Amino acid sequence: MTENKKVLVAEDSSVIINLTKNVLLFEKYQITAVKNGKQVLDKLLIEDFDLILMDINMPVMDGIECTKAIRSLEDKSKSGIPIVAITGNYKNYTMDDFKKAGLNDYIQKPLDYDLLLATVRKHLS
Repeated sequence: MTENKKVLVAEDSSVIINLTKNVLLFEKYQITAVKNGKQVLDKLLIEDFDLILMDINMPVMDGIECTKAIRSLEDKSKSGIPIVAITGNYKNYTMDDFKKAGLNDYIQKPLDYDLLLATVRKHLS
């Protein structure tokens, strides 16, 4: 049942936000998009999400810093949300770096939308 699943997309590129939204809305996910890590934290204070797609390189607060902040939240339902990194600079990080930061998975840019959908489904099933 995907209708009630809420996905927060943290991405500073409007093009990637729009493409991601279109792919996920087609599957009936509820999508909220923000442009930086600080906005992610602000949204999490007032709303619940089932998954976060987190760009690593964003202004204001990057994805690694934001993920660490989420993982340290006192509210366990929020601190335990699956977070999938979206990055074009994956070579700067290893999967181990992502795991240490608290990320559950990653998808490389340019995005393969079949892989994106499969990864979202995997973490929401």
